[in-house]
Amino acid sequence: MGYNVAIDGPAGAGKSTISKVVAKKLKLIYVDTGAMYRAMALFMIREGVDKNDAEAVSVKCKEADITIGYENGEQVVYLNGDNVNAYLRTEEVGNMASVTSPNPAVREKLVELQKRLAAKRDVVMDGRDIGTVVLPNAQTKIYLTASSTVRAERRFNELAARGEECDIEKIKADIEERDYRDMHREISPLKQAEDAVEVDTSDMTVEQVVDRIIEICNSSRPL
Repeated sequence: MGYNVAIDGPAGAGKSTISKVVAKKLKLIYVDTGAMYRAMALFMIREGVDKNDAEAVSVKCKEADITIGYENGEQVVYLNGDNVNAYLRTEEVGNMASVTSPNPAVREKLVELQKRLAAKRDVVMDGRDIGTVVLPNAQTKIYLTASSTVRAERRFNELAARGEECDIEKIKADIEERDYRDMHREISPLKQAEDAVEVDTSDMTVEQVVDRIIEICNSSRPL
């Protein structure tokens, strides 16, 4: 098994941003599992599948080919051969992913790919059940979190910077609703692994969070 860093946490905690920087600094491969689930959600939207029709989602997911590659040093998610990076971070896709990702058929397909990657390579993988389900034997586990208020502010600023109109109270409500769904879903609910180190980013800069995680990795990485 390669050296694996598992980073879990709720939506908006900064997992993707932090994981990418940590992976680059430690010269590891970054695997954005959330992007893989979002790619599956995008596929469902494009195919007109009702997110609440579990059977339809189970059947349709078999038609989706989701792979990860690198272009100019950046990770790219391919959906049936197409680069879909530009479509993965919309609110519509995020909300669809929150409902479809717990589907057993969806999870089985994507977890298999994730495990295969981690078995062969040194990786940083982030998501909601990496340390508890996908990579339970990861040498380093981090639980990255922040208050719902801070996470809503970050999302609001991100959308505002793109020129999109948004309501911070609605964003916060959506985040809290998504937290509840993720923490109470029947299969692989979001929770902190017993051996994970919690890092609350509410009052930390990106640089401070990265430094803290690298410190944790250096103390647990095999020599």
